[in-house]
Amino acid sequence: MATSKATSLAQRKGKKYAQKKALVTKAAYSMSEAAELLPSVSISSFDGTAEAHIRINADTTQADQLVRTTVSLPHGTGKTIRIAAFVADDQIDEAKKAGADYAGKEELIKMIEEGKMDFDVAVASPRVMKDLGKIAKTLGQKGLMPSPKAGTVTEKIGKTIEELKKGRIEIRMDKQGIIHTIFGKMSFGGKKLTENLEALIHAVQEAQPSGIKSDYIANIIVSPSQGPSLKVEL
Repeated sequence: MATSKATSLAQRKGKKYAQKKALVTKAAYSMSEAAELLPSVSISSFDGTAEAHIRINADTTQADQLVRTTVSLPHGTGKTIRIAAFVADDQIDEAKKAGADYAGKEELIKMIEEGKMDFDVAVASPRVMKDLGKIAKTLGQKGLMPSPKAGTVTEKIGKTIEELKKGRIEIRMDKQGIIHTIFGKMSFGGKKLTENLEALIHAVQEAQPSGIKSDYIANIIVSPSQGPSLKVEL
């Protein structure tokens, strides 16, 4: 019955999807097997993204069960990250040399107030955080407000920007207790995707909250941005 349902689903999604779905022959794969298979099941004509969806056995209403951490992927995400650095005047050169696309304080705040937010991540020096009050709501609504928990409020501006450019990402649960994140591109190939996925899962394991005593990770699903998903063995 399960096979029939899977075949029916694949057929509804199109012939190409059905062909790729036929390559998924196991109920669950090891991390390396899943990462190796991912590029083969991608149906996109572009360089698709590798996605991970990790369900956590957590009560998301309890503060001591929330998962939020960062991980530096060995091979990055394959995505160009645009960074805005809210810093004092004497840190602008450091931020720009490290790779910040925008750096400063007053001009950057004015840019946000005008609705211009052409960046993916914002970092800030602790000494300028008090000046971000007027744009905190705007940044917060876009998920761009610098935060100590995310490692984006830091004295080490240059080092943080370099790490973000190289592939450091924040991972956190949504309200359903699921971590949705990317860990590379199909063009990376199996070996690099495996190493990135291993680093990601290790970071999630290391971030186990004190409130979750056992059965921490419920399941792990990986998929290309377009194509069938694969279950990863715990």
